[in-house]
Amino acid sequence: MSSPTILQTIPLVRIFDEQKAREYYCDWLGFQIDWEHRFEEGMPLYMQVSLGNLTLHLSEHAGDCMPGGKVFLRCNGLREWHQIIAAKNYKYYRPSIEDAFWGGICMYLTDPFGNKLLFSENEEPQQ
Repeated sequence: MSSPTILQTIPLVRIFDEQKAREYYCDWLGFQIDWEHRFEEGMPLYMQVSLGNLTLHLSEHAGDCMPGGKVFLRCNGLREWHQIIAAKNYKYYRPSIEDAFWGGICMYLTDPFGNKLLFSENEEPQQ
């Protein structure tokens, strides 16, 4: 039996406040908005944001998913990106780079809605 060829995985993340989501994902982390959708004016927002090769769907729809999930993301350039976001002095979060027990380094982020993003890079831990 053959399996489908998966072309891309797009995590779906629950949000509750459009303004806070834009401030966190776009203004602080540097994601760009690819598109937005509402069934009509005043309805919940569903939007796609991206940062390099990472794409996320952010949804205000109650039935789409539960808040508090975690997404594990392997990446390169984590130290450089950390410096960029740290320089923005985001009021609500000050992440740090940590040595990961599985090897390499990682940075944990938690958005205003309780969703967790764990960025990991395979790099020798610094002594």
